[in-house]
Amino acid sequence: MTDTAATNSKLIQGRTGAWEIVMGLEIHAQVASKAKLFSGAAVGFGAGPNEQVSLVDAGFPGMLPTLNKHCVEQAVKSGLGLKAQINLKSQFDRKNYFYPDLPTGYQISQLFYPIVGEGVVEVEAEDGSFFNVGIERLHLEQDAGKLIHDLSPTESFVDLNRAGTALMEIVSRPDIRSPEEAVAYVKKIRTILMYLGTCDGDMEKGNLRADVNVSVCREGQYAKYKATGDFSHLGTRCEIKNVNSFRFISQAIQYEARRQIEILEDGGSVTQETRLYDPTAGETRSMRSKEEAMDYRYFPDPDLLPLELEQAWIDDIKASLPELPDEKRRRLMSQYGLSQYDAVVLISDQAKADYFEAAAKGRDAKLVSNWVTNEVSARLAADGKEFSENPLPAAHVAQLVELIETNVISSKIAKEVFDYVWNGEGSPAEVVEKHGLKQVTDTGAIEKAVDEIIAANPDKAAAVAEKPQAIGWFVGQVMKATGGKANPAAVNDILKAKLGL
Repeated sequence: MTDTAATNSKLIQGRTGAWEIVMGLEIHAQVASKAKLFSGAAVGFGAGPNEQVSLVDAGFPGMLPTLNKHCVEQAVKSGLGLKAQINLKSQFDRKNYFYPDLPTGYQISQLFYPIVGEGVVEVEAEDGSFFNVGIERLHLEQDAGKLIHDLSPTESFVDLNRAGTALMEIVSRPDIRSPEEAVAYVKKIRTILMYLGTCDGDMEKGNLRADVNVSVCREGQYAKYKATGDFSHLGTRCEIKNVNSFRFISQAIQYEARRQIEILEDGGSVTQETRLYDPTAGETRSMRSKEEAMDYRYFPDPDLLPLELEQAWIDDIKASLPELPDEKRRRLMSQYGLSQYDAVVLISDQAKADYFEAAAKGRDAKLVSNWVTNEVSARLAADGKEFSENPLPAAHVAQLVELIETNVISSKIAKEVFDYVWNGEGSPAEVVEKHGLKQVTDTGAIEKAVDEIIAANPDKAAAVAEKPQAIGWFVGQVMKATGGKANPAAVNDILKAKLGL
């Protein structure tokens, strides 16, 4: 099989023709909460093994779960942010299976009646176009504990700190068609949840991770599925569990799609199963055969009453929602005249968007956007910091842009000023005074430099008449002679006059 398909194509070219990838994702987002879903045990990263475990989490006999209202509120908020249906009645079910880090022998989840129903998310593709991904459901469930295998050559250790932690599982429709779309979708969900404050989105700590269901079908079959709703047009799916980085999501999909195509083109059939992605080997490997709902013997949890919500409570939550990414993108474009690309880059990080708005008041918004998304973001990345950890006041960026707008400094000098400011030498205005970086706008001084350079290079001056673009050499020489401080527009005007252009 060949890998000749374009990176962003929804088709993969195999030996025997083109194939389409079809994906649905299950995103597991840890609810931002100080306590677990059914117990008062603390939730947090970095505690010692089994230090955040209640008797409920440990599965002691007779211990009864008590639903955390805050987690329910966070799930409702998330559902509203996903433009999804909030179900006034929902139910918790027991999902039965044995695993050493699941002391009760079952996980409390929601299968039959989830708290959030169907919704839709608008996602921006890399080329600036938008595509919609349908949300099938969002349900609440408790996390399992963690097995640790590398502390002993002969034993595994159980840490129940995560056991009972509240998770939101967000299940998409099979509307995702390429690795790039999958990454863009996860980024969008993560951004929405972080704006809402319902999940911190920390993928390194496992607070947001994705199960990726991948299948392939012949070209044209997906369109038939969309027209009929008949899943038989799609291929057999394999689920890649717990992928916790954007890069790994993309790599896992690419590998898995190629693996399935090779099997089918060799005359075999894809087995529905659960797989793991090994980033070191760059491949997926079989974990277990894919279970169905009946394998888990789901039934309503007898210790928990059905969850009934009041519409007035939901309306109150809706009224308290912050401005969400899509609304912010549209407002930044209309209020500040930004391009869609600039607005999307800014809203991808709430702290970045807020910083931009603080710096853009009364200034050239496009220029401010450039400084925020390029220079400031690059420095933070180089220092290994998030935008929320930005040490530079937004007022400094606003002042720097003002100095450029008023021709006190040139854009080139502004980068030198920014270096000094970033290194703690004061505000842009203070740096300009301290280092004598004001732009030379005195036309007399610029004329003197121009005259000297023309006099020293009569042959080049004569050649400019035949080759006007050669004026660039003179501009460079004048800027060099003035230490880069001459006003570029004035330099060009004076040179054109002197050289008869």
